[in-house]
Amino acid sequence: MPELPEVETVRLGLAPVMEGASIDKVELRRPDLRTAFPPDFARRLKGRKIVSLGRRAKYLLADLDSGDVLVMHLGMSGSFRIEADGKAAIAGTYYHPRSERRSHDHVVFHLSNGATVVFNDPRRFGLMDLVPRADLEASKHFHAMGIEPLGNVLDGGTLATLFAGRSAPLKSVLMDQRLVAGLGNIYVCEALWRSELSPVRKAGTLATKAGKPKPGADRLAVAIREVLQAAIAAGGSSLRDHRRTDGELGDFQHEFAVYDRESEPCLRPGCHGVIRRMVQAGRSTFYCPVCQR
Repeated sequence: MPELPEVETVRLGLAPVMEGASIDKVELRRPDLRTAFPPDFARRLKGRKIVSLGRRAKYLLADLDSGDVLVMHLGMSGSFRIEADGKAAIAGTYYHPRSERRSHDHVVFHLSNGATVVFNDPRRFGLMDLVPRADLEASKHFHAMGIEPLGNVLDGGTLATLFAGRSAPLKSVLMDQRLVAGLGNIYVCEALWRSELSPVRKAGTLATKAGKPKPGADRLAVAIREVLQAAIAAGGSSLRDHRRTDGELGDFQHEFAVYDRESEPCLRPGCHGVIRRMVQAGRSTFYCPVCQR
């Protein structure tokens, strides 16, 4: 599944085309994706202006002039294709190219600026919904969602509060979307390496008995921000199905320090460790057993 930086690169690719445009027509080529479309979905979108295109965790949010928000999720294999001026480009970044088979084009947005935005999703795990802006945070999509890792709230103190008293492994807690939203396997592995923290360390050890942050919590907060910002700047990691809106592949996979580098030497200066792989909660974890404590 695309992670936060990949979704952000999709947003950046779609925004110049969608923001400020009105939706002339919506084609629904099937009755559902992961779930059924809301009642009168196409009719409620027709004629509406897209005021802004935002992101919350791994969701794309299109604010409409009706007061509704078009909530979109890529799922496992979803992507957006922009067709304009006789050209077509996929929005986002991927290691293995996204599907361009027209049989998987399930939702088509015809915009007032002449562009067409197509949602293609072979596995149909994507999602689209309409939610009033006033009800967004309380909606089924976001009511239990944690803090934004790139928001102003994330710092060592916040992590210490979230982690205090937790005996679960640090990596598992970071992957809990109810605590920090949008972090996935790749960037958690990378952030833990940058902060020199073991993925199996108990999360609660980053907080004092009084709930204050230990140095590791401060390092981790900085590392999370840095790795996400670096990945966004590189256009994402281009793993499996993620592709940018311009159809180009992301480059951050070339900057991986640990992810998918099993048996290779640790890149930290002065460290003579070798990257190992283990499985946690069914997901591959890559780490250095020497410098990550």
